[in-house]
Amino acid sequence: MTITHAALLGIVQGLTEVLPISSSAHLILIPKILGWPESGLTFDVALHLGTFIALFIYFLKDIVDLVVNFTSGLRQRRFHTSAARLPLYLIAGTIPAAIFGKTMEQPIEELFRKSPLLIALLLIGFGLLLAFADTIGAKRWKLDRVNLKATLLIGMAQCLALCPGVSRSGITITAALLIGFNRESAARFSFLLSLPIVAGAALLKVGHLVKSGIPPGEGGILLVGITTSALFGYISIALLLKLVQRHTLYPFVWYRLAAGAGFLGWYLL
Repeated sequence: MTITHAALLGIVQGLTEVLPISSSAHLILIPKILGWPESGLTFDVALHLGTFIALFIYFLKDIVDLVVNFTSGLRQRRFHTSAARLPLYLIAGTIPAAIFGKTMEQPIEELFRKSPLLIALLLIGFGLLLAFADTIGAKRWKLDRVNLKATLLIGMAQCLALCPGVSRSGITITAALLIGFNRESAARFSFLLSLPIVAGAALLKVGHLVKSGIPPGEGGILLVGITTSALFGYISIALLLKLVQRHTLYPFVWYRLAAGAGFLGWYLL
């Protein structure tokens, strides 16, 4: 992999990881279409770490509040406010995806890397589901209405994000909209819920890289991938949270349909 490939894929990762359009679908299919070699461990580390850095910086204040509320609740031995309970809900919502990812990540990845057709169909299918949720969702709840039942439902939906074409943010926002949250709260909760999973994936990848060492000549690829992924990830988070305050999610729906149709056409032809 060249520095140019690393920069372009870092941009793709940053834009598509946080937007509801599936980063894994793009990172699998774009290199296939362009005939690029598959990314190795070094670049996987760069992408995961870059995404985590973007989320961490953007939501730093939220993270501090979560830690303060959690430690305060532990000291007082009670979590009597919605803000105090939110960290507990995020932990509970992370458990289904963590268990499912630990047991199913490898077989699912092997299956989908061999099936561009299935990825394209999931892009289209879950794009239509996002449109359905955005259209019929009540959109009456804010983040302070999060409860354990809603969190577990959204957390279980997050398990589907292992399938390229689904999108982690896409499926969690879809689930939150169907439950009744407004667009901004659905998007913000989706990002907060993704933090532990993204952080865990980044730590695991970094651990593997520390054991194996950075191959000669790949240090630059690592830095370029982290930088571009983090920068464009931050921009994407800000863009999405700004957009959902006033507009529907249909721009992402139309993009998913167009991208899915494009990938499908490439596969069939």
